[in-house]
Amino acid sequence: MRRTVVLALSIVLAAAGGATVRAAGSDPEPAKSSNPDYIAGKTAAEKGDFPTAIAALKRAVATEPKNANAFNLLGYATRKSGDPRGSLQYYQQALAIDPKHIGAHEYIGEAYLMLGDAAQAQQHLTRLDQLCVFGCKEYRMLKDAIAAYQKGAKPK
Repeated sequence: MRRTVVLALSIVLAAAGGATVRAAGSDPEPAKSSNPDYIAGKTAAEKGDFPTAIAALKRAVATEPKNANAFNLLGYATRKSGDPRGSLQYYQQALAIDPKHIGAHEYIGEAYLMLGDAAQAQQHLTRLDQLCVFGCKEYRMLKDAIAAYQKGAKPK
């Protein structure tokens, strides 16, 4: 029902002048940070250099303690470096800053799967379903990860 109403509202707004409605918390291009440590950390994480990413992102969150994207990326680098339990604090901080951060919901769900806690992962999938009115890749990715986990695949 809710999705039908939002879809109808989107159609009406589009017809009225091109306005669009996006899912709550979904920003197709998150605000870019000019913080050089954030940029260096993001670049290192994208290259798979997680120790360098972690060091840079720790400096970034020290200077920008309200940067949910930096905390989320710090959680990602920590989890990918083999410390899913350690990553939880960073994802939780990202969600404390921005409870609608869809990336943090996906990543913390994946961390919980690595820790064998499918129930917590499912809670974050449920939250993504609420945030992603028309669906989003983060929802699909976590849903697929939970399904694979339930079939016995080990999360990465």
